[in-house]
Amino acid sequence: MREFGEDLSSLRKRLSEAEVYLDLAGRHARLAELEAEVSRPDLWDDAERARGITTEYGRVGDDVRTLEQLGQRLADAETLYELALEEEDESVAAELEEAVAALGKALDDLELRSLFSGEHDERDAVCEIHAGEGGTDAQDWAQMLLRMYLRWAERREFDVEIDEVTEGQEAGILSSTFIVHGRYAYGLLSAERGVHRLYRISPFDAQSRRQTSYAALEVVPFLEDASNEVEIDEKDLRVDTYRSSGAGGQHVNVTDSAVRITHLPSGIVVSCQNERSQFQNKAKAMQILAAKLAELQREQRRAELAAISGPQGQVSRAGSFIRGYVMAPYQKVKDERTGHETGNVDSVLDGDLDEFMESYLRWQRARQDRQ
Repeated sequence: MREFGEDLSSLRKRLSEAEVYLDLAGRHARLAELEAEVSRPDLWDDAERARGITTEYGRVGDDVRTLEQLGQRLADAETLYELALEEEDESVAAELEEAVAALGKALDDLELRSLFSGEHDERDAVCEIHAGEGGTDAQDWAQMLLRMYLRWAERREFDVEIDEVTEGQEAGILSSTFIVHGRYAYGLLSAERGVHRLYRISPFDAQSRRQTSYAALEVVPFLEDASNEVEIDEKDLRVDTYRSSGAGGQHVNVTDSAVRITHLPSGIVVSCQNERSQFQNKAKAMQILAAKLAELQREQRRAELAAISGPQGQVSRAGSFIRGYVMAPYQKVKDERTGHETGNVDSVLDGDLDEFMESYLRWQRARQDRQ
């Protein structure tokens, strides 16, 4: 049987570090406070506050259980290894190998959390995909990106709510708005914000020529109630209703239930068509608008701080896109910011994005540390 002592010692050290950066002691204390809050009989007198408390209670409880269960699993593996050495029993080698690998993967996931530093990283994410230059190929590319992010969310067991899809003229889509519900959805998807470039043999070209297409992903954190961050004056809004298109039930193409809201001062436009009534579509569109306005305000504050502190130096990029996807004459996906790449294009387009996201988060942390 091979030596497992070094592996187990390394895992023990990583777990101890995780208990520090995730503040296990502090989370135990906070969990006790939250348990007292959720047991109060008047908790739901203030529904908004109650939702916040119960959400935090669930997340803090999950963190505590995760760390404690990892500690127990590691202790079990250490005990099994000690007994195997004492009894010279090599029959448990495969079991130990599997346990070490599983614990390593679980700790990888925990260490990823240490890279999240943004105020809203734990939140759900409002995402918009827009087709760019490239005509029908770009619209097809936008639809491919939509599928890629839906598959990524499915892999992570996140819920997705598609609020609007505008079909392309010949194929694909012009745009789509969707909300990804899951812990750290925004923190992860913020790594994907920007222009994505596809280079391939066009399936829409009779002469099978290569085509370059562009599509962009916009991401902002979803706020259930953004009233503390933004105030929206109804006089600043233009609300248009129109007939929904695409799948969505019997109400589609029957009534003007879809809603498009234009915020006149900023020019931000949001749409929602997949709820069952015009009222519901407007309410959801207003939530999305508030999230986008809150992000706009944060961007303006960041720009003001950057102007005060002076130039920090710009990161050079090869072109104006964040990631290139090449399907012909060879296969490669490369992130232009981090340099991370793979030759398995099909896997990436099927939602295998975690390595790209993690490499971006590490690259971003390194930049912050240098500044």
